[in-house]
Amino acid sequence: MLIKKPDPIKASEITPEPIYRNRRLFMQGLAGSAALALSGGAAAIPAYDLDADAPRYPGPDWLQSKLRAGARNEALSTAEKPAPYVNVITHNNFYEFGTGKQDPSRKAQNFKTDPWSVEIAGEVDKPGTYALEDLLQPHGIEERIYRLRCVEAWSMVIPWMGFPLGDLLKRFGPTSRAKYVAFTTLLDPEQMPGQGGFFSTLDWPYVEGLRMDEAMHPLTLLAVGLYGNALPPQNGAPFRLVVPWKYGFKSIKSIVRIELTESMPVTTWNQTAPNEYGFYANVNPEVDHPRWSQATERRLPSSLFSPNIIDTKPFNGYGDQVASLYSGMDLRKWF
Repeated sequence: MLIKKPDPIKASEITPEPIYRNRRLFMQGLAGSAALALSGGAAAIPAYDLDADAPRYPGPDWLQSKLRAGARNEALSTAEKPAPYVNVITHNNFYEFGTGKQDPSRKAQNFKTDPWSVEIAGEVDKPGTYALEDLLQPHGIEERIYRLRCVEAWSMVIPWMGFPLGDLLKRFGPTSRAKYVAFTTLLDPEQMPGQGGFFSTLDWPYVEGLRMDEAMHPLTLLAVGLYGNALPPQNGAPFRLVVPWKYGFKSIKSIVRIELTESMPVTTWNQTAPNEYGFYANVNPEVDHPRWSQATERRLPSSLFSPNIIDTKPFNGYGDQVASLYSGMDLRKWF
């Protein structure tokens, strides 16, 4: 099949010029990802000490091979200690399976994620629906240890495995009209009980979005695994977004559609409660949720008798890398 080569797109049409002028970003992000393929700035992924009774999720054979070939991107990883594996797979917000933190780990175990396909649509030169294996085939997998901060004021440190979203988007030729990226989760009430019934909590399917420069940022990750294995179903298998400087609800799970748009997409939580959940959702300790403070967070593991309360950092501690994206914006208004 003959595919017409798209017209060249100026980098400034996709990513703001300050990113390219930010030497630290260039060294840590663009150079770091490129060097990973040449083993520069990369380290072998350790064998994590997982709870003996906790389930593993190896994933299909083709994905196992990619995960085994991965290496840690040290330049884009925090040195903080990851949360225990059992915390990460049992403390989840995934309303498609229920509103309780343990609902996803209890109700998602029979969720079918192979085969899986993803539609690429909107302002691109190569739209279409692609098998996940084909979609991932050209991309090397790297491990990045990121902080994850929930809008509910709890947080974890998680070793994700994936690749930059921007690398995927470039393959499909974004047009000059592409200003935003919208993501959609699978709609399947038979498999996802939280989507069905009269008392269903949200307007399904779940939709999230990023501005184009946020999507192209080197930190923005499409994750297919954690702790050296494939994503568990309760963590968004087989394919999810991770945007470490934003609240966790921006990191949409079980993605089936990626659409590039000219206008800002209507996103699920922003539509449901616009006074509580802004489109940008940048971690900002100075902007409280209407019902609680965002100045501190409960870093898991934490308990009633051994609380682990820490101060919340602007942009979740990634301000040096991403603050330039919002230069001149009122982040109290555009929260």
